Amino acid sequence: MALEEKVMEELKNAMRAKDEAALRTLRAIKAAIIIEKTAEGATGTIDEATELKMLQKLAKQRRDSLDIFEKQNRPDLAAKEKEELSIIEKFLPQQMTAEALQTALKAIIEQVGAKSPADMGKVMGVASKQLAGKTDGKAISEAVKQLLA
Repeated sequence: MALEEKVMEELKNAMRAKDEAALRTLRAIKAAIIIEKTAEGATGTIDEATELKMLQKLAKQRRDSLDIFEKQNRPDLAAKEKEELSIIEKFLPQQMTAEALQTALKAIIEQVGAKSPADMGKVMGVASKQLAGKTDGKAISEAVKQLLA
């Protein structure tokens, strides 16, 4: 089932349940899908990779907002962001644990032949492609820095 179909089904369920947080989040996902489908140069359909990138972008926006609201001592707004983030994460694949990320990155470093922090770009290029959707780019970057240091 495509993401759009899943979102529409969840949207119907949220309407029946009168779940405001789910409605708000699912409508945001639906809007992002429509924007992606109608973007200049788009074919009217989106593939799984594009769906994944779009969901990751939405999740990252929520995480960033959550951090800001917590720093500004706004628990009311932070709670909304947490709700939305949890709903978006239902549509994302299972995220890697820190240990699994370290193991995967060690294999990539070995494969690329990286020896120093100067080789970080090589590692990040391969890691970003191989680990797309499985973990956050920021987490990959920090782990690579740590391993190459």
